[in-house]
Amino acid sequence: MSSWPESLGLGAMAKSSSLNVRVVEGRALPAKDVSGSSDPYCIVKVDDEVVARTATIWRSLSPFWGEEYTVHLPLDFHHLAFYVLDEDTVGHDDIIGKISLSREAITADPRGIDSWINLSHVDPDAEVQGEICLAVQMLEDVRGRCLRCHVLQARDLAPRDISGTSDPFARVFWGSQSLETSTIKKTRFPHWDEVLELREMPGPPSPLRVELWDWDMVGKNDFLGMVEFPPQVLQQNPPNGWFHLLPFPRAEEDSGGSLGALRLKVRLTEDRVLPSQYYQPLRELLMESVLGPAEEDAASPLAVLEELTSGDCRQELATKLVKLFLGQGLAGPFLDYLTRREVARTTDPNTLFRSNSLASKSMEQFLKLVGMPYLHEVLRPVINRVFEEKKYMELDPCKMDLGRTRRISFKGAPSEEHVREASLGLLTGYLGPIMDTIVGSVGRCPPAIRLAFKQLRQCVEERFPQAEHKDVKNLAISGFLFLRFFAPAILTPKLFDLRDQHADPQTRRSLLLLAKAVQSIGNLGQQLGQGKELWMAPLHPFLLQSISRVRDFLDQLVDVDGKEEPGGPARALVPPSVTVREGYLLKRKEEPAGLATRFAFKKRYFQLSGEMLSYSRSPECQTRSSMPVSHIRAVERVDEGAFQLPHVMQVVTQDGVGALHTTYLQCKNVNELNQWLSALRKASAPNPDKLAAWHPGAFRSAHWTCCLQAERSAAGCSRTHSAVTLGDWSDPLDPDAETQMVYRQLLLGRDRLRMKFLEDSTLDTTPEADTEKGSSATEGACPAALAHQREAAARLLEVLADLDQAHEEFQPQEQQKVAPGPLRP
Repeated sequence: MSSWPESLGLGAMAKSSSLNVRVVEGRALPAKDVSGSSDPYCIVKVDDEVVARTATIWRSLSPFWGEEYTVHLPLDFHHLAFYVLDEDTVGHDDIIGKISLSREAITADPRGIDSWINLSHVDPDAEVQGEICLAVQMLEDVRGRCLRCHVLQARDLAPRDISGTSDPFARVFWGSQSLETSTIKKTRFPHWDEVLELREMPGPPSPLRVELWDWDMVGKNDFLGMVEFPPQVLQQNPPNGWFHLLPFPRAEEDSGGSLGALRLKVRLTEDRVLPSQYYQPLRELLMESVLGPAEEDAASPLAVLEELTSGDCRQELATKLVKLFLGQGLAGPFLDYLTRREVARTTDPNTLFRSNSLASKSMEQFLKLVGMPYLHEVLRPVINRVFEEKKYMELDPCKMDLGRTRRISFKGAPSEEHVREASLGLLTGYLGPIMDTIVGSVGRCPPAIRLAFKQLRQCVEERFPQAEHKDVKNLAISGFLFLRFFAPAILTPKLFDLRDQHADPQTRRSLLLLAKAVQSIGNLGQQLGQGKELWMAPLHPFLLQSISRVRDFLDQLVDVDGKEEPGGPARALVPPSVTVREGYLLKRKEEPAGLATRFAFKKRYFQLSGEMLSYSRSPECQTRSSMPVSHIRAVERVDEGAFQLPHVMQVVTQDGVGALHTTYLQCKNVNELNQWLSALRKASAPNPDKLAAWHPGAFRSAHWTCCLQAERSAAGCSRTHSAVTLGDWSDPLDPDAETQMVYRQLLLGRDRLRMKFLEDSTLDTTPEADTEKGSSATEGACPAALAHQREAAARLLEVLADLDQAHEEFQPQEQQKVAPGPLRP
């Protein structure tokens, strides 16, 4: 095994953690409305912070959401929770039930969780959150042993009062003794700084338990959480630091399915990323792979990955590989390498790219990563029209609601023919602008996509040159662009960031009809008029006319000059000047004098790029104010109690003389809030001097509303969350994290690679010897090719061994950085 040069040294190891969550569907939910149904939606919380809210599915006890989120997290998160609620237009939403998953439960199976899980009742005493800061000492004097518990402060406690705050006090138990701190009124961030001393009583050693309670003048006090430390911890390593609050230990209540169930997919990916120079050899091997002959390759990293991966892992790997090669300016050669291997293996052109191979997934993810702004430009205007106009459209006679149509559009009893003609007019009225925009979008399609399709078409044309396969070259492109990009986005616009909410049932049916039509156009008329959906026949004349236009469009799309140069310049996925998020927000200055809270917020149109956060009265307004992204030091939520308003965030910036300034922005819902938080945090991620703590309240009436401190310059009372972001197409490129993921995948195939190419490397390398061995990996290979494959396999195994060694060398260094702090209960 080779070792790393001493000149590399040991830099800093970064930590990476991502939570992939898919809320699939629910079943057998209880009815909460007088109609005998419910309007369910789901809230996703990580350590009590809302990271996502699904759309509301109206009038359903078996809702289908199909919503997927990737949450980038710090490594020390504790639990994930799903709350199902019934939305009410009047009053508070009703809680149906919850599912809570600990970090340990999620990581018990490396493949994660994919199952139906029953909802449980929501117990207020179990709904605890926040942390407490303690310093404990064990002392001994002439009177015996004494425990001194310094209760300093707590943060992020659950709000128990109607005002959105609590009145917390701490109660300390040791043996048969207990003492209490004072009560701090109206805060979730209390500062006690009180020392409580308890004397040891006769008997066996006792644990230390600290409970937090919300004081109530009327009725019983509300539980806020607890921590407990066993006697051996008190003796060997007395607690000193911040500790996560826990509920009272109790057996998990099983509702027996009476509250229904959710089908969830959850997977946690955790890794420690080495300094960049350690990944360079593996990156070089990956880059070399795509620059060599693709068809005969069997031992390069990409060939091994292609054979190993499957399912959800293949999609994640495809995304990482596309981003890695995009960053190196080699996305074109990478896609060409995979498609050539796929095409070479395909004997029936009708099955080309129909499976979810690494080639298909890579092209699909490439379109999402590079083409999402293009998709939005093409589809958003018509998708918005469909949602806003809510027209009734139906061609299938089995699904026509003639009574509903009479109530909306007709006088008297309508016939199926009337409904069909009206629906046909509406459908073509939407499809026409869609197709006009698509076929006229050649100049707006990203050049990288056009170049990739040009290579794809050339490859397919070389493999299937026969006249009877003349359409295969076009089908290969339209299959990706129409069937895997445009049609899915029309069907589920929320999943492609085209809309904030899912469609209602009627609009969903309209979108399905439009998506079917676009899919038929993308299939270039194959099987048109065949199959079960003969009721689509009235659309056929329009589809056939559109297919002719699409063929011309595809010819123009691939008529592009230039190619990506091997080793060309690295590029950012989203250039700094490109707008990554925009929309109306309500903006408030730090301390507007004399204005009531609601009037202090002004509606402004915001635009965020990698360089600037700017705003104006409207998108067309030429007068704009701005703040450089490089000045941002924190982007955090604001407690509702600060302004008595929901969905408020704060952007903390630092000016040239070091002074901090806060801008408050209100979003219209929790999802928009999370998206802006995530976009701003990702844009400002490289900034130095980020704040580790800040105030979740506002400085009003000469004190902070969160912790009640009277100094504006008082240290922040809550941790910042710069590491918590939502993964999406605009995530910045991170070649080290991407290569680390590739390394982990390659480790799974290391033994197989060794068996295939190196286990019997001392044997004869003639074709006859290989035939006698019966090696499927090398069958038919000439001695020179076999020797080359064995050399490539040996290089790859050596690179993997070096990375193993680097990770081992970093483990002691990581452990030394962690001081021997308190044990968490």
